[in-house]
Amino acid sequence: EVQHVESGGGLVQPGGSLRLSCVVSGFTFEAYAIGWFRQAPGKEREGLLCISSSGGGTGDADSVKGRFTISSDKVKNTVYLQMNSLNPEDTAVYYCAADFSARTQNLVVHGFCSPPDFGHWGQGTQVTVSS
Repeated sequence: EVQHVESGGGLVQPGGSLRLSCVVSGFTFEAYAIGWFRQAPGKEREGLLCISSSGGGTGDADSVKGRFTISSDKVKNTVYLQMNSLNPEDTAVYYCAADFSARTQNLVVHGFCSPPDFGHWGQGTQVTVSS
């Protein structure tokens, strides 16, 4: 069974930074697509950044372009989301998700990072940006 444990969320002031971690277990870090998503109150879940084991694509939502980066550590089975220059509009629950289908991996390689394409989700971690 695939499991995700997200951590690193919390309260941060505008302009600050946070790094979220997602430890994934139950599968080998070989053929996969993993991404970070968020959902603010009253809004749809939004895809932020995704990566594929084949090395392609990030999705790179306009709302976080240039401020957020995704990375992974295969030894630690961990995916990170580095968030800089945070603003109140970034307040949301942040989720990591994984999928192992060739279809999703191909979509990510071509720059698509969409929640319906991912089948395995973590519980989410709250990020609040406020002074």
